[in-house]
Amino acid sequence: MDKQNKAKDELKFLGKKIVNKINKKENPFIEFRVRGLSNVSYDKTTKKLTLGSNLAKRHFFNVAHSKKFLQTVEVASICKNLLEEGKHASLRDVFYMAKRTIPNTKVNLVDEQKETDKSIEDLELITNLSREQMYVNANKMGSVVGKVKITDRGDKINWAKLGSGGWAIPSNVEDIKFDEVKAKYIIYMEKQAIWERLHEDKVWEKLNCILVTSQGQTTRGIRRLLQRLYEEHKLPIYILTDFDPWGFYIYSVIKYGSISLAHMSDKMAIPGVKFLGIMAEDIEKYGLNKHLIKLNDKDVSRLKQMVKYEWFEHNKEWQKQFKMMKQLGSKAEIQALSARGISFISEKYLPEKIKKKEFID
Repeated sequence: MDKQNKAKDELKFLGKKIVNKINKKENPFIEFRVRGLSNVSYDKTTKKLTLGSNLAKRHFFNVAHSKKFLQTVEVASICKNLLEEGKHASLRDVFYMAKRTIPNTKVNLVDEQKETDKSIEDLELITNLSREQMYVNANKMGSVVGKVKITDRGDKINWAKLGSGGWAIPSNVEDIKFDEVKAKYIIYMEKQAIWERLHEDKVWEKLNCILVTSQGQTTRGIRRLLQRLYEEHKLPIYILTDFDPWGFYIYSVIKYGSISLAHMSDKMAIPGVKFLGIMAEDIEKYGLNKHLIKLNDKDVSRLKQMVKYEWFEHNKEWQKQFKMMKQLGSKAEIQALSARGISFISEKYLPEKIKKKEFID
């Protein structure tokens, strides 16, 4: 059975279970694992965040549950139709397809996109399907360049021959076929501006690597692409971010998985990635003291949370970084390296750090 039919059958099975409850004159319900910190644990063996077994039920004949129950069933129906038609929709499309008034009422089924987004996440837990397998995609928010050739829906694409913009990474990368991968490792960076600098300086060619950016917090499609390259082609991955709590958090999410998507860790977390971004030692080494930015309240709050994360709690090197950031009361951006020269990061910083293996695991 192909993936499309399997996904469709999972959604049909959900519908049949609800109909069976109705035929038996029972209160229909849907059941799924609880999402949230209380049901998330860190697996020391796999080094991934995992979702626990605590379950929640959502009943139709329950004032607190009924609307969310209807939203989940409606979104499941929309996804089934997409699979039957063989067409993909964006998260925004699904919102508008579900947005209407419930018959014989003045109540809208959904008022905001976050409601349908939440229903899709619930369906992932109920069916063990990813939203991409249900033909729902998010916006493209990343770029990649390197000596890699792929086939995407029949089109042959060479990542090294797509000009200054590189290849726009789609939300769904499951069916991409890697025809040729010539690289020693991957450098992932949060900032598009840094990616453009490295791309213009041909770092991917000079260092024989792949450059990936997500323009901020990494998307699911990018995390899955990184994981596929890591697992299928055994490529080391280095994370290049600012010296700030949010850069560290991006690294944490890519390496261990995220609390909100703990149910997707097997398809996204990459325990072998290493941090190559700005470290406390680099501030003195590269003369960045004059370019520090004071931590704000949100930065301080995030830092306090990360210090206590189980996967960081006993890591001496990371605790050292957290401690030094707290002592400095400041953060440092990668762009501060430009003070040493526009291409300093390409010609000195990255080649030297990679050669000397100056990264944190």
